[in-house]
Amino acid sequence: MMLSFFDQFMSPVYLGIPLIALALTLPWLLFPTPTSRWLNNRLLTLQNWFIGRFAHELFMPVNLPGHKWAVLLTSLMLFLISLNMLGLLPYTFTPTTQLSLNMGLAFPLWLATVIVGMRNQPTEALGHLLPEGTPTALIPILIIIETISLFIRPLALGVRLTANLTAGHLLIQLIATAATVLLPLMPTVAILTATLLFLLTLLEVAVAMIQAYVFVLLLSLYLQENV
Repeated sequence: MMLSFFDQFMSPVYLGIPLIALALTLPWLLFPTPTSRWLNNRLLTLQNWFIGRFAHELFMPVNLPGHKWAVLLTSLMLFLISLNMLGLLPYTFTPTTQLSLNMGLAFPLWLATVIVGMRNQPTEALGHLLPEGTPTALIPILIIIETISLFIRPLALGVRLTANLTAGHLLIQLIATAATVLLPLMPTVAILTATLLFLLTLLEVAVAMIQAYVFVLLLSLYLQENV
């Protein structure tokens, strides 16, 4: 029996094994094995077109050295979309509602972009900490503010993804509970509530894809500043 609505966001453990590890490996099982049908498969052709368009739009403003990250960031977006979409199925666990996982993805990738900038163009990378034309009296304050802004980026990435998915799942559960309770009492209101639940589920499908895209898009913007 669920003790509270927030128990669904706890990381479940079965026989001492954290199920978040199994949930992370599940999307990789969905990838098909190579066959000759890949040459004329319409679904795969559509998928390749989508990935190509995404990579083109994502790396259009990024300089040529940053295109080495195309495979990594495209794979990350597909991985996040798979986790977010699978988490919308009944009786499933969404790993991306865990802040620890999102921070584990955001912090190393953000740090990698900073290290690339410090190694390739240290002057330009440090120049972002002080806007051009700053009055002398404001230089120490702005350096501190920009440094804090730089180090808060991975936290913003992780919290944004966690908060959006957690809020959506919690709202779905609240409306589903209301529809179940109202069904024997007020069937008409319950039907309207169920309709609202269906529309909200469609919205959450869009949110699951958009949040994965925003996560990767922000990483590409951080990369753009450092290449």
